[in-house]
Amino acid sequence: MKVRADVAELLKTGKPESHIAQELGIDRATVRRTREALGLPAPRRGKHSKYPSLVDVLRGNSEPLDDGHVRWTGYRDAHSNTPLVLHGGQRVPAPRAAFHLHYGREPVGKPLPTCGMHGCIAGEHLADRPMREANARVDTLYDAIFGASS
Repeated sequence: MKVRADVAELLKTGKPESHIAQELGIDRATVRRTREALGLPAPRRGKHSKYPSLVDVLRGNSEPLDDGHVRWTGYRDAHSNTPLVLHGGQRVPAPRAAFHLHYGREPVGKPLPTCGMHGCIAGEHLADRPMREANARVDTLYDAIFGASS
């Protein structure tokens, strides 16, 4: 089969087959045959994320605030109001994703902000259960050595 250069060029940019057919005024079968002749993979079905990575999803759906805080501005679960990262077919709570990206590991238990701002998802402001327990032990030792703070 003779490959149309104009179709091949548009396919290589990742443009959907239906858009190419409409733009060039040709049959979708012609676009499909060209794609197959070039050995390009079939298009994926379903909705495509506008964010290529988890980091981009977090950045694109949050707002940096003063003092290093970060507020979630993206999708929230309708029932629990939990901020959710939707990426790669998964629904992950935004604090969990932010914690994982910052510390390089999955949190143990629920990651919670330790900065005093309700709902903050800045990775460095989040602590999981072992981190909170360790901080509580240090606070107890400090109080035992220096007396309770007022």
